[in-house]
Amino acid sequence: MLVRNLSRTSPNAVTTIAAARLAVASRHLSTAKPTGPIQTITLFGAGLMGAGIAQVAAHNGFQVILCDVNTKATDNGRAIIQKSLARIAKKAHPESSSDQEALISSVFENISTTTDPAEAVTSADLVVEAIVENLKIKRDLFALLDRNAREKCIFASNTSSLSIREIAESCSKERRSSPQMKLVEVIKTPETSDETIESLLDVCKRLKKSPVNCNDTPGFIVNRLLVPYMFEAMKMVERGDATPADIDTAMKLGAGYPMGPLELADFVGLDTCNHILSGWREKVENGEENALTLEMVAESKTLTELVEAGKLGRKSGEGFFKY
Repeated sequence: MLVRNLSRTSPNAVTTIAAARLAVASRHLSTAKPTGPIQTITLFGAGLMGAGIAQVAAHNGFQVILCDVNTKATDNGRAIIQKSLARIAKKAHPESSSDQEALISSVFENISTTTDPAEAVTSADLVVEAIVENLKIKRDLFALLDRNAREKCIFASNTSSLSIREIAESCSKERRSSPQMKLVEVIKTPETSDETIESLLDVCKRLKKSPVNCNDTPGFIVNRLLVPYMFEAMKMVERGDATPADIDTAMKLGAGYPMGPLELADFVGLDTCNHILSGWREKVENGEENALTLEMVAESKTLTELVEAGKLGRKSGEGFFKY
């Protein structure tokens, strides 16, 4: 989780939960040695995750460039940020609409948008991708960025489950490696430079986050524990052990979780959950991963059916629950 929440002032904000809940921050892809403090951050993907990270960075004084495939997507990202900031501003200044507007404006002054990926990275010190959880698409993006970004720009991925080293294979040798930034989970491969790690830790500190370290293992720390938990809840539904509502109520009241596993899956996106499960299963079947078992990554019939029906969770209006 991006440290308990993405924003000190709005723990209930949608962007806070979205960016924090799956602990998907910036797993690093760069061995390049930074020349100075990170000031400009480019985010690829203007959905809940990308917009949430962009908001927090801009709120903490970074210059942020938010990039997506078209203006409809970037406008949606700005709308997500606007909605979240409105809640933050109202809580911070309940009696003053002018102060609320000033707070919102001050954050948006640090955010620009573009649909041109090459342009988006020309001045970036740090790039964080928060696009679809698909290895080929992420590789293709980083290959493009590798040709256009400055030599000292650090690349990071917001992946929740894919191998950092595999994503980094599309980058030049000088650019490769892997940490990550989130809760902050800092994911390091043998190729990651110490300078890169220090730059990321500095960013985390300036964003008022708390880093933890982990090797480049499936799911890292949080998702390695959290994803099987969500999938086991789905299996309980399939077996008829309990209803989605009763499972979530039990975990919220019995374990003190802010969300039940199925509401959480809906919030993350059932298509994203399916991508994660499929990716892990493929690795196990190909003998590339011994830490996971076939039983752990077995296909969920219910999950597959929901995704095929376009019921992707909160973003589509229906998943295990209706919204």
